[in-house]
Amino acid sequence: MKKYSSLKEIQTLVSQKQLTLPDLLAYYFKQIKNNEHLNAFNEVFFYSAEVQADVVQKKIEEGTQGKLAGMIIGIKDNICYKDHIVTASSKMLDGFVSPYSSTVVQRLLQEDAIIIGRLNCDEFAMGGSNETSYFGAVGNAVNPELVPGGSSGGSAVAVQADMCLAALGTDTGGSVRQPAAFCGQIGLKPTYGRISRYGVIAYASSFDQVGPITSSVEDAALLLQVLAGADDHDSTVSSLSVPDYPAHLNSSKKQKIAVLKETVDSEALDPEIKAAILESIEELKAKGHTVEYVSFDLLDYLVPAYYILTTAEASSNLSRYDGVHYGHRNTEAKSLNELYKLSRAEGFGDEVKRRILLGTFVLSAGYYDAYYQKAQQVRRLIREKLDVLFEDYDLILSPVAPTPAFKIGDNMQDPLVMYMADIFTVLPSLSGNPAIALPLGNNESGLPLSIQFIAKHFEEDQLLAFSHAFLS
Repeated sequence: MKKYSSLKEIQTLVSQKQLTLPDLLAYYFKQIKNNEHLNAFNEVFFYSAEVQADVVQKKIEEGTQGKLAGMIIGIKDNICYKDHIVTASSKMLDGFVSPYSSTVVQRLLQEDAIIIGRLNCDEFAMGGSNETSYFGAVGNAVNPELVPGGSSGGSAVAVQADMCLAALGTDTGGSVRQPAAFCGQIGLKPTYGRISRYGVIAYASSFDQVGPITSSVEDAALLLQVLAGADDHDSTVSSLSVPDYPAHLNSSKKQKIAVLKETVDSEALDPEIKAAILESIEELKAKGHTVEYVSFDLLDYLVPAYYILTTAEASSNLSRYDGVHYGHRNTEAKSLNELYKLSRAEGFGDEVKRRILLGTFVLSAGYYDAYYQKAQQVRRLIREKLDVLFEDYDLILSPVAPTPAFKIGDNMQDPLVMYMADIFTVLPSLSGNPAIALPLGNNESGLPLSIQFIAKHFEEDQLLAFSHAFLS
């Protein structure tokens, strides 16, 4: 059986009675079994997915199905689903059963999506290669010896290897876009506040955003339409009305696009990625878009500002995992202080500990003004500079990652090298703008290449319409 390209294709086959949802689910279960070596799933929800498939199949036969009927979707293992385990791929939460569902899961189920399992990720979403997971590294389907990107590596590989039609990830500094790029998929980070974070295990609350990884722009648009919108459980969600994203996909508007000169000219950028991007720029011009190079002189400040702010927020968010409230608890501690120390030392992996320590340091009394406050000021400058650019341009173009997928183990011994791999993705994360990673084919070694487009706040409709035309 061939890979299904979109939900529309599945729904057409189901409506023609050439396919049933239980059969479709069985197909994906078989795909998961055949790709166990990639370690993309932390758990497959065999029972609940089969129950949901039967329920939705009956709805289809009665004509009462929701928009996502026929969509088999995986969720990153930091998104809560009631009565299912959620661990954030950490020993700290190993075996923890969520007592409630996140808003995004509720909205998926309301529109009759079938959730097939929870997907491996970097521990507490902290990493860029999916190597920090308590459950082991994820392999890229192109070559299992290569990383899939992170932290939503399992989500990207599940779609890449046809283990589900689509997947949800979370993007703090590129964790949807970069794995999508490494796996040749489409990864969308919506505007901060476009989708509720209620029920999503926090890493850095002013950055975290749920986003879809899909094989088609149509599915990304439909998922965004279902997931977006106000939520009483999350005060940071925008109350702006949600456009009909799928209905706007066929716009043929010519765009004025700014290319961030420093990103394309960066010495860190792989020559084959650069060549593919330059070729895309010429194609955009040929199609009637205006493409101009602009300078962005804050590039060197992006990664330092991002890691200062996110580690500070992580230090605060992860303080709740103390061995008392819930999560891993050391059983041999002789005092409360020892319980805290031993539980956290055993429950957290090295990268999470590193980021907690960095965050605690930059928030400490002697360094708050020198680091945290300065980083907040830089964040404001970055947003203001982007706002000025968007007065003259519709979209901003840059690479997604400096290199294609690298070998598992290559960068783990040097955190700075790993952090610098985020240099192009953290820009829209700091500013809160929506951004999308789109595939650009493969390099000579067969590894996926990608390109990033950034749009104005809450203009995902234009971003998706442009992306649809770009890939057509």
